[in-house]
Amino acid sequence: MDSGQTIPQSHADAAPGAAASAPSSPSSLPHPHSAIQRAALLVATLASFLTPFAGSSTNVALPSMGRDFSMTAVALSWVVTAYALAAAVFLLPAGRLADIRGRRRVFLTGASIYTLASLAAGLAPSGAALILARAVQGAGAAMIFGTNAAILTSVFPLGQRGRVLGLNVAAVYVGLTCGPYIGGVLTEYAGWRSVFLINVPLGILVIFVILRWLRHEWAEAHGEYFDLFGAVIYAAALVALMLGASDMRNGGGAALMAAGAAIFASFIVWELRARSPLVEIRLFRDNVVFALSNLAALLNYSAMFAVGFLLNLHFQFISGLKPTAAGLVLIAQPLVMAMVSPLAGRLSDRVEPRIVASIGMGLTTVGLAAFAALSETTPLAAIVAALAILGLGMALFSSPNANAIMSSVEKRRLGLASAMMGTMRLTGQMVSMAIVMLALSVFVGDKELTAEAHDGLLPGLRLAFAASAALCLAGVFASLARGRLRAQNECPRP
Repeated sequence: MDSGQTIPQSHADAAPGAAASAPSSPSSLPHPHSAIQRAALLVATLASFLTPFAGSSTNVALPSMGRDFSMTAVALSWVVTAYALAAAVFLLPAGRLADIRGRRRVFLTGASIYTLASLAAGLAPSGAALILARAVQGAGAAMIFGTNAAILTSVFPLGQRGRVLGLNVAAVYVGLTCGPYIGGVLTEYAGWRSVFLINVPLGILVIFVILRWLRHEWAEAHGEYFDLFGAVIYAAALVALMLGASDMRNGGGAALMAAGAAIFASFIVWELRARSPLVEIRLFRDNVVFALSNLAALLNYSAMFAVGFLLNLHFQFISGLKPTAAGLVLIAQPLVMAMVSPLAGRLSDRVEPRIVASIGMGLTTVGLAAFAALSETTPLAAIVAALAILGLGMALFSSPNANAIMSSVEKRRLGLASAMMGTMRLTGQMVSMAIVMLALSVFVGDKELTAEAHDGLLPGLRLAFAASAALCLAGVFASLARGRLRAQNECPRP
């Protein structure tokens, strides 16, 4: 696992727009540089397919899990939320550790944990055990996505990053495209456990490719101190905020959210004073492109993540569709994403990323607003059309926004930038699920959902979609305000 060679520290401060660093002696490279690029792209693409494939297929299987374990709607949402919470808690520490100890090493560890947790989820004897396995899965996914984009940015120069990150995002959307249908088929004919068990051979394939072909290592911050205390404070703040958001109907939920906000404030104070901080807070103050691109990502994922969860509830409890049929309908969104993302990535290499991303965010707002008017008689064709608009908007937003984030920092911060991008995504996912849980708890309560008893579900879905559209509209303004990436790269960075 540790056999990969590390890029010397002398390359750590290379300009962010320069080609990926390499050892000065050709003999120190295990492969030609182009071979390293191909291996990195292959590993990143496989991993980027695996985790969204698992997530989207899990969404289709959720009603079957709920029936088997007699789970309430709120408890069932924790199958999704536990994964997102654990991933968000571990992402920043994983990204920082990757900069210090090696991105390949952390990536490989994450792929191994994810694979084992998938096996545990497929064999879970109870709802509680399933939620626990999903949390461990989330920790493994954090190590993957805390290093994925950083490895690609380490080996590809600025003029190629949009294309490569576009391909990487396309792999995510191919996973999202295949997930609902394959998950529906597996759930219907082999049971929901097969949705998790199919991840095991896929995970083994990723591990094999890393061990066989990706031998190089990147650790430009090698020798720096890892802020363990800051990581603990950060985790405590996120857990308190999420637990509080999931129980806002009671006084305890509000108290937890207040405690989480106070802990997060103490985390910021600590990070500003730390010798080697987990997060360089000043980066958000001094780097407008980095700060507002991350804010746009947070708002986008807060608006978008729960769409599959909400529509699955509508399809299977209100419309009466089978899992396979529901999966086929949901393919529309990620299919458009997969087709457009590489083109959007290439476009962001030529046009300012904020322009492309802002157009995408605007289209996403339109699609979410359409779902806020969902009814029992809404035609499937209208739903598919709205999903296609969402897919186009997400494709135009994601690749250019990722290009802006990863190209706005110097090389020693690539792991942090990759982890921050993933943190915005996963924190947004938690916010999205918190909106869902709040809407469901208000309109549905703790009743078990069945095809016969789903009173209050439709108003809850509408409220969640309306709130998501409002968040996405705010994201349009954050995206437009970020400024020009190329202007920043032409000037000395603080």
